[in-house]
Amino acid sequence: MDQMKRFAVYYAPRPGALADRANEWLGRDPATGRTLTQPDLPGLPATATFTADPRRYGFHGTIRAPFRLAEGVTPQAAAAHVAALAARLAPVTCEGLRLENLHGFLALTPEGCEAALLDLGAAVVEGTNALRAPLTAAEIARRRPETLTPRQRDLLHLWGYPYVMEEFRFHLTLTDRLADPAPVMAALAAHFADALPRPFQIQDLCLFGEDADGHFHLLHRYALTG
Repeated sequence: MDQMKRFAVYYAPRPGALADRANEWLGRDPATGRTLTQPDLPGLPATATFTADPRRYGFHGTIRAPFRLAEGVTPQAAAAHVAALAARLAPVTCEGLRLENLHGFLALTPEGCEAALLDLGAAVVEGTNALRAPLTAAEIARRRPETLTPRQRDLLHLWGYPYVMEEFRFHLTLTDRLADPAPVMAALAAHFADALPRPFQIQDLCLFGEDADGHFHLLHRYALTG
């Protein structure tokens, strides 16, 4: 954990059908770091060619986006902080997950729990803000502030990320941006056909770390027990 260059607080499914199917789709298990064989999709390019970005991050839903630790905050202290936060917050239950085209990339999105997810996201962002180092000029520039709304720019400076609070939209990314999402959408629907839970529950806060090569790893899982 001490070798990680950034940390994040994500949702990641507990072991089971959803985790297995998603890890197989992306070709990587973030809990073990193991490379997995991705499905062969007839009539489509190799799955690895359009899943590079989500594979690096591991299957997850962002709650607190990646950040560098503030000066004086150790990885162990950050882990203890996230554990204590999880103990104060309640799990979120949604009706289920649906496959959605989000401006060209495909993701699973929850149904029937928007208000509860906004509350959870806000509590985690507020509760972890003291852990993060201030953004550098280069980090701000990478967010392309000229493309953000005034409110998103304010959120970027306040919380280190523009898509938080009322701008938060929880999703589980499955592809890079695609020129023609339709055939991949059909393949994904078949791949996840019997693995999407109903109801869908967010039961944990998961602390992820980014290694020197830019791959994210599941370091700790803390149950939401508030």
